[in-house]
Amino acid sequence: MRTLYLECSMGAAGDMLLAALLELIPDPDGFIAQMNAWKLPDVHITRETAVKCGITGTHVSVTVAGAEETSQDVHSHEHAGHDHTDHHHACAHGHNATPHMHDHHHIKLDDIHNILSSLPVSNKVKADALAVYTLIAEAEAKAHGKPVDAVHFHEVGMLDAVADIVGVCALVEQLAPECIVASPVHVGSGQVRCAHGILPVPAPATASILLGVPTYGGAVRGELCTPTGAALLKHFVQAFGPAPLMTTTAIGYGMGKKDFPMANCVRAFLGDQYNNSADTTPQNIVELACSLDDMPGEDLAFALETLLEQGALDTFLLPVQMKKNRPGQLLVCLCRPEDETVMAALILRHTSSFGLRSVQKTRHTLARSMATVQTACGPVQVKTGSGYGTTKSKPEYEDLARMARTHNLTLAEARALLQQNTPNGE
Repeated sequence: MRTLYLECSMGAAGDMLLAALLELIPDPDGFIAQMNAWKLPDVHITRETAVKCGITGTHVSVTVAGAEETSQDVHSHEHAGHDHTDHHHACAHGHNATPHMHDHHHIKLDDIHNILSSLPVSNKVKADALAVYTLIAEAEAKAHGKPVDAVHFHEVGMLDAVADIVGVCALVEQLAPECIVASPVHVGSGQVRCAHGILPVPAPATASILLGVPTYGGAVRGELCTPTGAALLKHFVQAFGPAPLMTTTAIGYGMGKKDFPMANCVRAFLGDQYNNSADTTPQNIVELACSLDDMPGEDLAFALETLLEQGALDTFLLPVQMKKNRPGQLLVCLCRPEDETVMAALILRHTSSFGLRSVQKTRHTLARSMATVQTACGPVQVKTGSGYGTTKSKPEYEDLARMARTHNLTLAEARALLQQNTPNGE
């Protein structure tokens, strides 16, 4: 499964995500030229090589009428230009814009919709970009206690954020991942200066967008995750967590402007993920066990069958040596955590044991599917398991046994007949 994994250990901003994804395509300069051909009003986009902590990556710069908007982190009663040139920070009124930019007028969400509609990109890219900007508008409206249609965006911050957002949406369309996963998001710490005062990090809009997303702060002082970066993650990412089991084919480094002790970048990994459905994700299970030395074989068999019928994942017996050197059986039942009490009650009811032991364990399984293979002697169900880099198939025993009994075959002959009717003899 084609998978995109975003590592956000230094946060996420629109320009950094754009730069990271650019490194995953064969012609990044051609894509930048395509973005400039969109002719966003007074917008010019450039791509340049950047080095952070000895690591080479890409930085994307967006200027509007020659100006580049920056945010200002507060450090020890001082402020400095922030590295993330994701130019929609803190609030809808351009709070983090440099003073000369406030001569520009403000724009509403409807105006942004009109700009997006006019761009020469696919309808999917337009819809994704509008959805991302709507997330930002809703967060700003919530932060300022006003309706979404009353939110105004600063013109310069809006235009370069639109460039970042549409660029990321177009790159996601071009890369066409089937699954997008991201790490928990480092939001930074401290405060950020804006036109209306000093706000905490993460800024209110960012914090609102990231509701339900795993985040953390840290020793890094500054705004690491911006509203635009947060909205892009919220819209596209399907799961947050550690990197999935995948074979990576390309890695992109999207660099911020400022230097930190840690490499200031978003990393993007593109590759093929092994089947990571619920069947292959490690599962928590419970193992119940008790030792028995005074039950007839028929009663033991009935107890095992009852447990399976009631939802046990597996049951089996192991020979053990018990007290007074008596031979016995260890009854083991594997079940889901939520079924532990029910299974324990069944074991105590259907066996002679006065108690049992419970252990929490983890199991790994292949994703399973069933297919019917038609043979000259009737249909046979074949189970296939895949994941963790392997695939294997096995016919259902009862179907093979039925075929063998009905047609006077051995199991080996029935199995050979099945292979003759299976593609590639599998």
